[in-house]
Amino acid sequence: MKVSKTQQRAVPVGGIPAPGQPSGPVAPPRVSARRRRPGLIALSLALIAAGGAGVVVLVLQAGHRTQVVTVTRDVQVGDVVTEADLGRASVALDPAVKAVSADDLDSVVGKRAAVELRPGSLLAPSQVTSRQLIRPNEQLVPVGLKPEQVPATALAPGQKVRLVHVPAQGEDTTTGAREQTPESVAARVVKAGAAAPGTGVVVVDVATAASDGPRVASWVSSGNVRLVLDAPGGS
Repeated sequence: MKVSKTQQRAVPVGGIPAPGQPSGPVAPPRVSARRRRPGLIALSLALIAAGGAGVVVLVLQAGHRTQVVTVTRDVQVGDVVTEADLGRASVALDPAVKAVSADDLDSVVGKRAAVELRPGSLLAPSQVTSRQLIRPNEQLVPVGLKPEQVPATALAPGQKVRLVHVPAQGEDTTTGAREQTPESVAARVVKAGAAAPGTGVVVVDVATAASDGPRVASWVSSGNVRLVLDAPGGS
């Protein structure tokens, strides 16, 4: 059988089209459709919604402001707080910060400052008290401390201390070979002043029992007294 030239060109050699010969149509690769996961889509939408809600909460909290009481003038420890010493301000208050609400300003007036109040600060409930700083059967004794006698720990009103009588230099403090225990008196810090310019002496007002007041005053006048901090909870 005679094969035409056209048929010869159409028959590939070894199953491979001859160079220059057009190949037959090529079927595109099959791409399987990605399976949709409704659960994953729902979770993604929930996370997006939660993130949006969190942003809204933060914006609302940042914009929320509270009316509080502020200090407008210096008030010393023990002084009566007057309305002229206080003011009002609107601030974005952190929940951890305790401040007197502006609605309670009248309840603060007439109380005493438990600590020194400084202008520009917020007034906390613990900074004022309705109690007298000097209680019945107590006496107030000022104690002057030299720079080397002032504790490194800052003294604050209410701290319990002991006033220790230190014998003067050269005074015999022994009975035989046994040293006597120094005499001491329990006291409570009422106010600690600032260091005096030049000398650095700090005056600390302490409250003692009325029966101990005169004795402590005599120790102070002779310079034979030292102040010792009690451990928290000590007497």
